[in-house]
Amino acid sequence: MKAMKFFNYNYCKICPRSCGAKRNANETGFCLSGNDLNIASISIHHGEEPPISGEHGICNIFFAGCNMRCIYCQNYQISRSGKKSSKSYEKIEDVLKFIEQARRSKCRGIGFVSPSHSIPAMFDIMNTVREKKWNDAIFVYNTNSYDKKEVVEILEGKIEVYLPDFKYADEELSIKLSSAPKYPSIALKAIKEMYRQKGAGIKLSKEGVAESGLIVRHLVLPGHVENSKKCLRILAEEISNELHISLMSQYHPTPQTKDNPIFNRDLRRDEYEEVLEEMEQLGFKNGWIQSLESRDNYNPDFSKEEPFR
Repeated sequence: MKAMKFFNYNYCKICPRSCGAKRNANETGFCLSGNDLNIASISIHHGEEPPISGEHGICNIFFAGCNMRCIYCQNYQISRSGKKSSKSYEKIEDVLKFIEQARRSKCRGIGFVSPSHSIPAMFDIMNTVREKKWNDAIFVYNTNSYDKKEVVEILEGKIEVYLPDFKYADEELSIKLSSAPKYPSIALKAIKEMYRQKGAGIKLSKEGVAESGLIVRHLVLPGHVENSKKCLRILAEEISNELHISLMSQYHPTPQTKDNPIFNRDLRRDEYEEVLEEMEQLGFKNGWIQSLESRDNYNPDFSKEEPFR
């Protein structure tokens, strides 16, 4: 009954916006999504954190649309347009074919990317995978964290690995850059619930693949070092400095930032190193950092069947 309260497409309240879009009547809300599977792309991705990708990659299912509007979004082709895949993923059977192909390539992980507005579709896929008795599948919830805490509670026991962002410590910034009111408090509550479920540790398989756990991502933005430092302080003080942190330097300008003098440039080395120093001072010892050159590897083209190649 609790799930039905949130996952009703007659009057959508899935995400924190609670916009009430009548998605069953072909009305789309802020997320630009209807009541179908809403899949923009499916691909085997090798570019996630090492325990997420593992040796064989992760089968990532990218949902179209988004409940945020980040001006620097690398997935803008699908997040801002709500554009579905040119391939047909209208039926669960079509999705299963790709997952089965990925499994033949020894890929155990199934990642749901930007799922916050498409959780009923995600549940349909998960339930069908379980019905297939693919019990070694690892479900990864890859989210911007603009999630209701109550919805994250419903995911307990269904999601193996949480991979949330913590983007902003400053609500003014979250509104300006992502049109996301109350993001800092909403995201923190969601991540705290993930932490309650998983703790700070990561359970690894003998192959080094995460089978259970929580990894918090943060992308350092050019010109906004203080936001990054404050995000890390909040995580350390409000949750734990034992968290696994993925501190990302991969920021790269998009067409949406070309007229913005702050965001129309790559991250500088000194900016990233200042945030790294803060992370060390806060006592974070678990996680991953990136080289600045990594930004050249994270520019997907969703007009292609394999966006990251």
